[in-house]
Amino acid sequence: MNVKNANNEIKIFDTTLRDGEQSPGASMNLSEKIRIAEVLEDMGVDIIEAGFPIASDGDFEAVNEIAKLVKGSIICGLARSSRGDIDRCAEAVKPAARGRIHTFISTSPLHMKYKLQMQPEDVHKAVIDSVTYARNFTDDVEWSCEDGSRTEHDFMCQTIESAINAGATTINIPDTVGYAMPSEYAALIEMVRNRVPNIDKAVISVHCHNDLGLAVANSLAAVQSGARQVECTINGLGERAGNAAMEEIIMGLLTRPDHLPYNVNVRSELITKASKLVSTVTGFAVQPNKAIVGANAFAHESGIHQDGMLKNSQTYEIMTPESVGLTESKLVMGKHSGRHAFREKLIELGYDLGDNSIQEAFKRFKQLADLKKDVYDEDIIAIVDDTVVRTNDTINLDKLEVLCGTEHKPPKALMTLNVDGEKISTEMSGDGPVDAIFKGIKYLTGFKPHLQLYQVHAVTQGTDAQAEVTVRLEENGKTVNGQGADTDTMVASAKAYINALNKLLIKRGRSAPSALSA
Repeated sequence: MNVKNANNEIKIFDTTLRDGEQSPGASMNLSEKIRIAEVLEDMGVDIIEAGFPIASDGDFEAVNEIAKLVKGSIICGLARSSRGDIDRCAEAVKPAARGRIHTFISTSPLHMKYKLQMQPEDVHKAVIDSVTYARNFTDDVEWSCEDGSRTEHDFMCQTIESAINAGATTINIPDTVGYAMPSEYAALIEMVRNRVPNIDKAVISVHCHNDLGLAVANSLAAVQSGARQVECTINGLGERAGNAAMEEIIMGLLTRPDHLPYNVNVRSELITKASKLVSTVTGFAVQPNKAIVGANAFAHESGIHQDGMLKNSQTYEIMTPESVGLTESKLVMGKHSGRHAFREKLIELGYDLGDNSIQEAFKRFKQLADLKKDVYDEDIIAIVDDTVVRTNDTINLDKLEVLCGTEHKPPKALMTLNVDGEKISTEMSGDGPVDAIFKGIKYLTGFKPHLQLYQVHAVTQGTDAQAEVTVRLEENGKTVNGQGADTDTMVASAKAYINALNKLLIKRGRSAPSALSA
């Protein structure tokens, strides 16, 4: 049942950049994290967990830069209970207009015995010490009892009470391994509200994983029992089966106010944009039947369904496509469109680019308009994303010619790369045209990464659609994703592979000439 006489505002805590990035293969570089953080800020997300600063210099830098740039959302960093973690986190979020330290320790018998190898009394002391220390840096401290859904109730209540007494203003009760059932998890939140004497001094937060496919159901059940912060990710990105999907949480709240009479600040019409950006950056494609943001979420093929839709859309749609930012592409751009119209279209699509980026994007738009009969909004979005992805690349594709088919065995790729202004060329054969291209690029650059993923999808319908290609490369334990878009799938493939190599250069921390001569 719904909680009466309670604050009805639900805070959205997005952890795409922290927990989401912990998905194998979902590594993001600094510029990509900043792009996602800016979209989250535009959406009105209340708290952005930007990373785990102690984990790496890259994580620290990302949290620190986002803290400098984002003003509309609270910027949060994660820290274990040690002082070293908290110091690093405090330094990372220091530039934020509003910064939060999120510290945690496991409290379940299983985790305390095998993971921490600590006695409960020592864990309890660590809770008090960590929260007390974090309060030296900020008055916004969140504490989490990791594996909360498998924690003994008496011990949970003791640690929560102590954390609040030590200064925690948000208490997170995670279903870390996605074990709970909705009724069970709702009862857990209600138990905490009834048994912890000072719980009224803190916001109850929930962080649910999706191992049994119940993350969103558990989160919403917890809200009905009094939780007022939900931790989630775009597209449900996260470790193992992922986290509660932000888009599903938001639209659940907005679509069913009769059961969920709560307020949320997020602009739902930016959901589709955020989903596409996270999918592009991580290389994790959204399944077609995914709720809210899947390609089929608002598609109707059944004759019975189509008939109903034609008579009244509410027969089979419980929300409008426009409510999540999905609008029908309109053919308003073509080869005769000018720069001013193109700039206005970018603004309409939610992009704010500098003059140089606009010029490069407009040049590519004109090239596409000459090749493609119909230019859709999705085409322009792909151009812009591809242009931004390629900013400041050290290695660039200059020319590519591919010979393949029944009369060209084996397939052959002839290519020229531009590396810091110097053009280098080769001719390479392979098992297929893509294999020949990738072998040629590896030969010219000296890179020998392992290809973990090669993925192609069409931006729009039709045989003249642009192809968007994602590749995932691994080198010495470092994983990167690269993206490329073009009406020619082979060109898009080369761009994606080269984009990934440029990211590997950054991870190597070396300039291109020295890297390529290695």
